[in-house]
Amino acid sequence: MPTYPLYEEYVSKMRKIADVKHAMAVLQWDEETYLPPDGASIRGQQMATLSEISHELFVDQKLGNLLNELRSENGLVEKEKKNVELTSEDYNKNKKYESSFVRKLSETTSRAYHAWISARRKQSFDEFAKPLSDLVDLKRQESDILGYKSHPYDAHLNEFEKGATVAWLDSVFKEITVPLKELLDKITTAKQVDDQFLNQHFDKDAQWKFGLEILKDMGFNFESGRQDISEHPFTTSFNSKDVRITTRINEKNFTGMTWSCIHEGGHALYEQGLSIDEYGLPAGEACSLGIHESQSRLWENNIGRSRAFISLILPKLQHYFPQLNGIEVDALFKAINKVSPSLIRTEADELTYHFHVMIRYELEKELIAGNLQTNDIPAYWNDAYQRYLGVKAPNDASGCLQDIHWSHGSFGYFPTYSLGSFYAAQFYSVMEKENKSLEIEIQQGDFAFVNRWLKSNVYNAGRLVTSTELCNKITMEPLNLRYFIEYLETKYTQVYGLR
Repeated sequence: MPTYPLYEEYVSKMRKIADVKHAMAVLQWDEETYLPPDGASIRGQQMATLSEISHELFVDQKLGNLLNELRSENGLVEKEKKNVELTSEDYNKNKKYESSFVRKLSETTSRAYHAWISARRKQSFDEFAKPLSDLVDLKRQESDILGYKSHPYDAHLNEFEKGATVAWLDSVFKEITVPLKELLDKITTAKQVDDQFLNQHFDKDAQWKFGLEILKDMGFNFESGRQDISEHPFTTSFNSKDVRITTRINEKNFTGMTWSCIHEGGHALYEQGLSIDEYGLPAGEACSLGIHESQSRLWENNIGRSRAFISLILPKLQHYFPQLNGIEVDALFKAINKVSPSLIRTEADELTYHFHVMIRYELEKELIAGNLQTNDIPAYWNDAYQRYLGVKAPNDASGCLQDIHWSHGSFGYFPTYSLGSFYAAQFYSVMEKENKSLEIEIQQGDFAFVNRWLKSNVYNAGRLVTSTELCNKITMEPLNLRYFIEYLETKYTQVYGLR
C-alpha cells in the first residue's frame, strides 16, 4: 500500500479513473446481456460520454506532472516504482488521442455491435458491412495515432500483447503450421472416434445447473461474481470482487456450454485472483491478453479435456443427463477430443483451432493495412476456410459473423488465443513436474494445488512484467512451441492410437 504522500495522491487519481472505466464496463456488460433493443442508441451515447470523461481524466496535465515527480522520487518501494513507470507509459500513449476521437470511436463501436447482433440474426453480413467499415477506418487512423515501425497492425497487436509484431507472429504461425498439418494428416488416416452420443437433446436448465456446478468445482467465487447468458460468451471484471461471465446454450449438444463455462471460468479465476489492494493500478491488472488466454485455455484444455477431468465430470453429467448412462470415460474422453475441421472457432478441437485463429490474423492484417475492404470479408473468409480446413459456411452467421471481436473494435486480439494455448502448455508442463499427483487430484476434484500455483506464479505478478518475462520466470525459458506440440502429440496418440 502507499508509503509516500505523492504516491497516495497518484493512487487516488488512478482509482477515480478506474471507477469511470468500470462504470462504462457495467454498461457494456448490461448491453450484451439485458439491454432492451430500444435502449441501444442512448446506451451508445452514455458509453461514449464515459469513455471521453475517462480519457480526459487520464490525460490531465496534473496527472502528468505528478507522474514526473514520482519518477524522480527515491522514497518508493519497487512495486510502487513499477506502477508509476507503467502508468507513465499509459499516460504518454493516451496523450496521443484527442478526446473527440475517443468519443467517436466509442460511438462507432456501439453502432457496430448492434449492427452485428442484427446481422447475425439475419445470417447476412450486409447490414454489418458499413458500420464495420466505419470502425475499420478509425482503427487505421488509430494505427497512425499510436505509431508503428513496420506494419500498421503492429500498433493494435501491442495493445493486447505488449511487444507483439506482425514479423514475430508470422514466424510463430509459420513454425507451428507444419507440425499441426503433419499431425492432422496422421489423424485423418486414423479411424475416427464416435461422438454421436453427444448429439442428443440436453435440457437447457439442466445444462445451466451443470455449468454452475463445474464453475464452483473450479473455485469460482459466486459471492464475487455471477454467470449469465449472452450472444457470445465473455468475461468482464469491474474489480476482483465483481467478475461477470456469460455462456450460451445449445440444447442439441452440451459440450459448447460446458467448455465455454470452463474457458470463461479460467478468465474469471484470473480476475478474482488479482489484488484488490492494487485496484486501478498496473499491479492489480492482468499481465496481457496472451497470458489471460493462457488461463482460459489451460483450464479448458489442459485440465478440462484431460482424461482425469473427464473421469471427474462423467458421473455428474450422467446425473443431469440420464441419456448418457452407459457411456464410459474412455468414450467421452475421445469424443470431446475428436479432431475434425469445422466452421465455429469456439467449438473447434485443439488442433484445428489454430487454423481458425490464423485465418482471422491474416484477414485483420490485410484489413488494417488497407489491402482488404470490409465488403470483401465474406469472400475472403470462405476462400480461407476452404483452403485451410476444407469447409464452407452455409451462411455468414456461421462464417464471418460468428465472433463478437470486430464489433468491439478488438483488432489484434485473435492471435492471443493461439499464444494463450502455447503459454498454457508450457506452464502446465511445469505444474506437472512440481506435482506428480496432479492428475490424481484433478480426478478427485481437488484443484487446491492448481489454484495456489496460478495465484503464486501468474495472478500475483499483475501487469508488472511482460508475457515474455513471466514465461521466463515460470519456465526458465521464453515461449517454446515444443511444449504445445508435444502436448498435442501425446493427447492424440491416446485418442487415435497414433504411432
